[in-house]
Amino acid sequence: MDIRDRVIVALDVPDVAAARAMVATLGDSASFYKIGYELAFVGGLDLARELIAAGKKVFIDLKLHDIPNTIEKGVGQIAGIGASFLTVHAYPQTMAAAVKGAAGSSLGILGVSVLTSMDENDLARAGYGMGVSDLIARRAKQAYETGCAGLVCAATDITNVRSVVGHGLKLITPGIRPAGGTIGDQKRVMTPGEAIKAGADHLVIGRPITGAVAPQAAMRAILEEISAI
Repeated sequence: MDIRDRVIVALDVPDVAAARAMVATLGDSASFYKIGYELAFVGGLDLARELIAAGKKVFIDLKLHDIPNTIEKGVGQIAGIGASFLTVHAYPQTMAAAVKGAAGSSLGILGVSVLTSMDENDLARAGYGMGVSDLIARRAKQAYETGCAGLVCAATDITNVRSVVGHGLKLITPGIRPAGGTIGDQKRVMTPGEAIKAGADHLVIGRPITGAVAPQAAMRAILEEISAI
């Protein structure tokens, strides 16, 4: 794998113009981008097509969840874009329908286990009868059984997931913060090097790169850190 593909840059910016400017700033230092809610609803899916045509890889992060028929048809439409990954919430029916909708395409379905902004107290308040570790283990097993390409989980959860599914799923980890960086709204975090050592396949990193004074320098520093592992 190209070392640049290990880092997925989150284009969490307000409009397509800002996203294009960031892509231009990062240049050849970045090869893989994430498009989420903020950008998707203002032309981000068209930008995804543009980036793919330019040789970049794209991860569409919409965390879909609906009745199976709706998910299958919606994912089928997204599959035509040519993206590498699409997220859905890791409910068994949703994941199975998404995998069916992506059949025959290059789109890999990622189940979102437990958001990195959530901890035990948050799950309890939401009505879950199990803690973070148990819920992630269950969802990892279900993601594997339904044929998902991977799982989105915090880097702190990787050992737990690998114990359940081994290397049967790609693990994509948000909540990555360089040493000394601010944690922000994340609760379960690791540095880039720590996450790679723990067994992450891809790191999703936004603000530490896109919010840096020199984004390309920040990106290169992260690549150097993980290259040394």
